[in-house]
Amino acid sequence: MRVPLSWLREYVDLPATETGRDVQAKLIPAGLEVETVEQLGAGLTGPLVVGKVLTIEELTEFKKPIRFCTVDVGQANGTGEPQEIICGARNFAEGDKVVVALPGAVLPGDFRIAERKTYGRVSRGMICSGDELGMGDDGSHGIIVLPPELEIGIDATKLLELYDEVLDIAVTPDRGYCLSMRGIARETAIAYGLPLRDPALLDVPAPNSYGYPIQVADPVGCDRFTARTVVGVTPEARTPIWMQRRLQKAGMRTVSLAVDITNYVMLELGQPLHAYDRTRLDGPIGVRRAAAGETITTLDGVKRVLDSGDLLITDNSGPIGLAGVMGGAHTEIADPVTDPETGIVTGTTEVVIEAAHFDAISIARTARRHKLASEASRRFERGVDPQAAAAAAQRCVDLLVLLAGGTAEAGVTEIVAPSAPRTVTMPADHPDKVAGVAYGRETVVRRLQEIGCDVYGQDELVVTVPSWRPDLYVPNDLAEEVIRLEGYENLPSTLPKPPAGRGLTERQRTHRRVGRALAGAGYVEALNYPFIGAQLFDQLGLDADDARRRVVTLVNPLSDEEPALRTTLLPGLLGALRRNDGRGSHDLALFETGLVFRPGEQPGVAVRLPVDRRPTDAEIATVNAALPAQPRRAAVVLAGAREQAGWWGKGRPSDWADAIQAARTVAAEAGVELIVSADQHAPWHPGRCAAFHVVVDGEKVLVGHGGELHPRVVKALGLPDRTCAMELDLDLVEKANEGPLKAPGISSFPVATQDVALVVDTAVPTVTVEAALRDGAGELLEAIRLFDVYTGDQLGEGKKSLAYALKFRATDRTLTVDEASAARDAAVALASERTGAVLRGA
Repeated sequence: MRVPLSWLREYVDLPATETGRDVQAKLIPAGLEVETVEQLGAGLTGPLVVGKVLTIEELTEFKKPIRFCTVDVGQANGTGEPQEIICGARNFAEGDKVVVALPGAVLPGDFRIAERKTYGRVSRGMICSGDELGMGDDGSHGIIVLPPELEIGIDATKLLELYDEVLDIAVTPDRGYCLSMRGIARETAIAYGLPLRDPALLDVPAPNSYGYPIQVADPVGCDRFTARTVVGVTPEARTPIWMQRRLQKAGMRTVSLAVDITNYVMLELGQPLHAYDRTRLDGPIGVRRAAAGETITTLDGVKRVLDSGDLLITDNSGPIGLAGVMGGAHTEIADPVTDPETGIVTGTTEVVIEAAHFDAISIARTARRHKLASEASRRFERGVDPQAAAAAAQRCVDLLVLLAGGTAEAGVTEIVAPSAPRTVTMPADHPDKVAGVAYGRETVVRRLQEIGCDVYGQDELVVTVPSWRPDLYVPNDLAEEVIRLEGYENLPSTLPKPPAGRGLTERQRTHRRVGRALAGAGYVEALNYPFIGAQLFDQLGLDADDARRRVVTLVNPLSDEEPALRTTLLPGLLGALRRNDGRGSHDLALFETGLVFRPGEQPGVAVRLPVDRRPTDAEIATVNAALPAQPRRAAVVLAGAREQAGWWGKGRPSDWADAIQAARTVAAEAGVELIVSADQHAPWHPGRCAAFHVVVDGEKVLVGHGGELHPRVVKALGLPDRTCAMELDLDLVEKANEGPLKAPGISSFPVATQDVALVVDTAVPTVTVEAALRDGAGELLEAIRLFDVYTGDQLGEGKKSLAYALKFRATDRTLTVDEASAARDAAVALASERTGAVLRGA
């Protein structure tokens, strides 16, 4: 909500010395987010005057049309002689009144006006547009053309109210009354302790039976509808400058006088209104729900197919507006048209004003369903004062009579559904208990009365909530009002005392250890949105029956392109990797830990929980049972260099082995030994993909995959070549944990090292050979390390040599050479049996 300070002063007698910054400092402690204070006219100095165009000479010898004008500025130039000015705009004519910046003036942006020779003539000033004066465009996309009755030579800065301050306030959803000058003025008056001149306090005639006929078929969706009629409106009547400027400062463009008046009153009182051309209406105005498939063309020219939940404004011809959102094109106020032969201006002369109150939820759903947010729907969604409808309609009528020469018809239509004001019973000391501050009954009553409540009672207060505060329902709401007006900054600060004996769960500790371990290994954490689109599964090369294709789809997604919850962490990480690579960071190692969402074969349906009581344990269990499985995962992606080159030697690119090592790092932090084996699984390269297993309750369980991504996936996603990735199910890894980690025993006896080189088929995975050596060596084996891989003609085609260093050690004695050799031979024998390995050179 943009609030011009000059407009605010009409309702609150602020001290003359108060600036926008001072008002901001008062409103922020009261709970209003004043984001900025804009200084209008900053850098603008005169002379800036009203002038009359006397002559226009078209200069056609240049590439673009140029006009040489003489403009009468009266005595503002000190001579009284016409001012000669070069101008390229085309939207004004001889005899028009315009805004002239004379030599010496400075326009916003430090644009200085001086006499200068251009296009072969001397230009002594500038004819100004709204943009050049910092006003914004008025819809003409050209020069400001002023009303003809203005006096020549007067100061245009005062006429156009160019010097002002505008407070830009971010209004939260529960403070809908602040989407109006009336609401902001009320908060300002309270903050300063000054009286408020309420613009809604108008004399309104009583409803009668001869107003415009209204038929409300849905009193729940529309509980109040006021209609007034003004006839004899002058079609060519223009919106006065003061109203245009207030609308511009508030961020709205001018359209026509009747529409501008409805927008002005909406900004003033917070009540959205709509003006109809009575000659275009066919019979009574009605309010009803739409029939499914019914259509309407709204003011923005879009034909919309309606839903049965949409609330409509209708006449005998059908829908003429989406209630509380946008009017229809059929009954809009007609633009004035001048007959070129007779000069007679035709347009709307009879206006019906609608001021209604609609159900907030219904309007919000319609606006979102049709993706049609408007100033009206924004206010109805947050709550509009139903008691302001009659006053807003009267204000509209008064302005149409005053500015458009119309006559108000005596008929007043008002349809009101029976309702009673809301009352809340609250102990007088309830705000004291909530805040921990002794306010006292007098302070509580005074603050509640300031926001418009009627308060009765002594120890037990009966509070009648004002009609413009639909957000006040329970005692805590009233306590919050007292606390914010007394000042949040005055609340005492006390540290909470946590109960003893509580800390992180084992699951939380493991999660944190995994994050620290990956960060220590050089990975950077990336937090990604948990939303994906179905097209991503094709890019990842997933089979049609892959469980990861079965997703939970959101009813109201943030983006139509990503309507589902993720079933894997990889899409978000790969997107982050692609984004960073595109911005010049080519050596990347990212990780993420988080939940994925895996629905079952038959998606559950959650019951609707009650809101008037605490749900039972059975009801909560039913909701939980309908939720999809949400396992916690850990994933990494890598690209570019894993080790940088430098004076210390050559660098090393990241590869599939780094992804596998990341999985081992995660498993080690959970106290679990990972079983690695070759596999084929999308989106990994079939020859560079590893499956990860752990042992849970004696059974081997798959917990994830890692390796190098398939080239087709890399190309489809626009990733760097040879991108690698890994993903693990942390919940399953934790289940494999057999309890607290035991520190290894350290033997004081010397180690015996034996090296073996085994020749195997190229297709045999290294981990398979290593597992066989480990199993065959027995308990004396302390460590095993692959230190060389060799392929060449000496071995023959399809063969490779794997060289391992085996370390043997006993806890109670020094091993003999025979014992170490026997353990080595046993290891080689088992490797030969399982993998067909033979000792190199044997």
